[in-house]
Amino acid sequence: MSGPHHLFQRFGVELEYMIVDQASLDVRPISDKLLAAQAGEITGDVDFGDLSWSNELVLHVIELKTGEPVASMNRLADSFQAGVGRINEILSPMGGRLMPTSMHPWMDPHKEMRLWPHDYGEVYAAFDRIFDCRGHGWANLQSVHLNLPFCGDAEFGRLHAAIRLLLPILPALAASSPIMDGKAGGFADARLNTYKSNCKRIPSITGRVIPEPVFTMQAYREQILQTIYRDLAPHDPEGLLQDEWANARGAIPRFDRDTIEIRVLDIQECPAADIAVLSLICSALEALVGERWSDAGHQQSFSVDVLEPILTATVRDGDRASITDGEYLRAVGLGGVAVTARDVWCHLREACLSPFGQSSGSTAPLDVILREGNLSSRIVRAVGGDFRRERLAEVYAELCDCLAKGRMLRA
Repeated sequence: MSGPHHLFQRFGVELEYMIVDQASLDVRPISDKLLAAQAGEITGDVDFGDLSWSNELVLHVIELKTGEPVASMNRLADSFQAGVGRINEILSPMGGRLMPTSMHPWMDPHKEMRLWPHDYGEVYAAFDRIFDCRGHGWANLQSVHLNLPFCGDAEFGRLHAAIRLLLPILPALAASSPIMDGKAGGFADARLNTYKSNCKRIPSITGRVIPEPVFTMQAYREQILQTIYRDLAPHDPEGLLQDEWANARGAIPRFDRDTIEIRVLDIQECPAADIAVLSLICSALEALVGERWSDAGHQQSFSVDVLEPILTATVRDGDRASITDGEYLRAVGLGGVAVTARDVWCHLREACLSPFGQSSGSTAPLDVILREGNLSSRIVRAVGGDFRRERLAEVYAELCDCLAKGRMLRA
């Protein structure tokens, strides 16, 4: 993301989808063939309109992202939907299609993972050698990344504090991974539950998902990035992974482009839903940065020990998670009485949804999410306790149709 841009002046969005077989819905490792069909040659990145398509670690995943940072989200859903349509056109003769949600419901990553072998492949091979990517936390996950700019230390500190405060309740809004290995995973956000331990060989890479309370760029480099690089060094003698993107916390500074990248969001059933979710998140963050309910010092005072249990609850229970920490609730504009995570998001929507999405009418998907439940809970209701492959295939075929047609899954 080029800069410098000040807070909330630009946005970068990345959406990941899995490529599956049209008939069986098993994963299809053909992202290189897809990109080659669009570009005319095998490449890791190709432009389509104002978006870019790129590979992402494994061959059954394709990433769509804004080619340049955008000043408004108002037209992003249409751009991403057009990209989805074009990709499905290319995949159709190959017998493939795109599937949404952040985990494939029955993929066996130990048997089905195929790493991207082309340009940048040496980096992915290094990750595989160190961490063994044949697992759900690596090979079976699709997410949304939101990049938000900052300009200078003061803006970095304020934005990082606000993101840390909001991050624990993001799964309540965006969870879409209730099923893995063909059965209920026991979590509204099974992707994040597996993600927490995918770097357990080098714990400093992920930390505790909630970023540490560090609010200057220099301190972040010294306390977090240098620790990661030091711990990686014995396993990475070529230095392939000595970069800030190796940081796997739930939100990471990208100092190379002066942004903070939020990484904990599950992908939704269609781009309109993702953009609506991102619009609400940006509005809530803008209110927090503007000290609407709590000042920056108060926001910075929240420790990982306080925030992590809230994240654990929303990963497990989604929008039904009970939020009982009165100090946390007051910091986001609610009283000290325990409420559900859905109640918090209903409050945030009513209190602060701003022109990030309002003028385009793109907030309609939030009505479904906040009234009928996040995508994870709607999938659970659709499955109805029937985890036979045939029933899962029916539900996830419907989700594929939701993505292709740009509509919500209704409970």
